[in-house]
Amino acid sequence: MTAIKFENISKQYRLGLVSTGTLSHDLNRFWQTKVLRREDPYLKVGEVNDRAHKGASEYVWALKDINFKVEQGDVVGIIGRNGAGKSTLLKLLSRVTAPTTGTIRARGRIASLLEVGTGFHPEMTGRENIYMNGAIMGMSRAEITRKLDEIVDFSGCERYLDTPVKRYSSGMTVRLGFAIAAHLEPEILVVDEVLAVGDAEFQKKAIGKMQDVSRGEGRTVLFVSHNMGAVKNLCKRGIVLDQGQVAFDGGVEEAVGYYTNNNKINKIWRKEISDTRHLNRLKDVQFFSVEFAKKDNEFASDEPIEFIFTVFANKTVNDCRINLTIFSIDGFPIGSVSNTQTFKIEEGETKKISLTLCNHFLAKGLYDVSFATGIGNYLTCQRDFDFIPHIITFSISQLSANKQEDVAQWNRGWGNIIWKGQTHTKE
Repeated sequence: MTAIKFENISKQYRLGLVSTGTLSHDLNRFWQTKVLRREDPYLKVGEVNDRAHKGASEYVWALKDINFKVEQGDVVGIIGRNGAGKSTLLKLLSRVTAPTTGTIRARGRIASLLEVGTGFHPEMTGRENIYMNGAIMGMSRAEITRKLDEIVDFSGCERYLDTPVKRYSSGMTVRLGFAIAAHLEPEILVVDEVLAVGDAEFQKKAIGKMQDVSRGEGRTVLFVSHNMGAVKNLCKRGIVLDQGQVAFDGGVEEAVGYYTNNNKINKIWRKEISDTRHLNRLKDVQFFSVEFAKKDNEFASDEPIEFIFTVFANKTVNDCRINLTIFSIDGFPIGSVSNTQTFKIEEGETKKISLTLCNHFLAKGLYDVSFATGIGNYLTCQRDFDFIPHIITFSISQLSANKQEDVAQWNRGWGNIIWKGQTHTKE
């Protein structure tokens, strides 16, 4: 039985402006489509959504001619680069926005977790938000009450259940949001990248729950993630999006292979973050940009990697840190680091903060980076202000910066760290 069917789905946006931007455009669109029953005239001027290049048209296709269907009980991983259209696709399915063209048919109730805090009212307590979300999904109060203990136990937020959600950390918010979405008996569960905020223990629980929902209960799951390991572990089918179009649709192993083989390293050494999705609601200190100090994104395995972050403070923070995590291109975390010295930043101030990764000895290959501002380091983080997942990419293109040094060849399949020098044994 088909649970979801996308038929000729396209979504067009006008850059920089809401709707068509002018009253004359809006009236013309209404006259052509509603009165004369003609095709929308602005559909003919859209360009492919290539965020890396400036185009001639002010209209872009976030999605273009999407056609596929999902059978009941399938777990489908949707993967692709930032800006490929993954989140837009799930927002259309969840009816957050409407498609420009095409039809989406879905059978059953849909529970969506599209970003941190989705569907939460920050002034309401965790308990009140559970009941509100259940009511939105069409469940009775008795049904929600029956599931309440299970939701609270899974989320691990029992102590804060009667505290307003605005005081939750990003991890607590994700825990509660996922617990609500997974336990209120939806026929279709939609999860978009939010597991990147959770800790390892929660990610394991969440993936296990999604497996139970699909295999044990026969429900459908659409899962968006940059963590290729999680996608392989959870999904049997993978869909790769590229510039708003379906580039590959097939088995998950083949989909991940297609994505990693075609995600070639580019020479981008600086990324602006003002128009990138932030995964935290708290913005006491937020990122504006990240760049490599050497103005290049290729390094040797023994070469320090210096990141320079531009941050802006909406509130004064005395002991702020930047936490950084390196991932292999197939989504496995390699390691995390924090700047050793905290910094103070005043309200309204913009600062450049440097963080250098030394002695990493990474193997040849392609990597990407996630980072966060907050109080506390990656082990004892008390509060996150801003979190940016998988935003900038770099490569280890040679083993040693010193061409004269003899370093053994290394296959990345053997691991991501190279140990240099000799070992010593004692009898």
